[in-house]
Amino acid sequence: MMTPIAEMREFAGFAPCEQRYIKRSLDIGLARTDAFRRWGRGEAENVAIRRQYVAYQDLKALRALIPAEGTPNEVERFLGKLVRIAAFDLEQERLECFSAFRFLYERLLGAAARPYLPAAFCAASALPAIRPERRKLLLQSLSEAAATAPGWSQREPGFYPEYVDDFEAA
Repeated sequence: MMTPIAEMREFAGFAPCEQRYIKRSLDIGLARTDAFRRWGRGEAENVAIRRQYVAYQDLKALRALIPAEGTPNEVERFLGKLVRIAAFDLEQERLECFSAFRFLYERLLGAAARPYLPAAFCAASALPAIRPERRKLLLQSLSEAAATAPGWSQREPGFYPEYVDDFEAA
């Protein structure tokens, strides 16, 4: 069970591009702010933000689909949508490992999604849209402990990183 301080330390260990992408993704996925104004540094980035808004439009519905009983029908409906959104994020090549992916998705979906994140990460990482050399790195980043965890904490994340003007502008 991670405390907010441990969550901050984990976030600090991610590469700067991962940190930036996670903060931008949380702004978009949780509707915290206008991502175009905050994160758009040019036309290419505005196009990427627009694509992310479209990819994330199902997040609210996805939160309601998190399996309560774990029946095959519940899992199928949930994982299909989750893998599609996860594949979008991994195709952006801003998340370098399972830890950064898990950190982001625990916040986008909540603690109840934790048991499904390794499966979604593996499925999305193995799709043909991911370059083979990147696919290998992503799949190797999933530790045996994460892949075979006997249980998952139901504690909701306490730390949600946000844009910091002075730091981000530098």
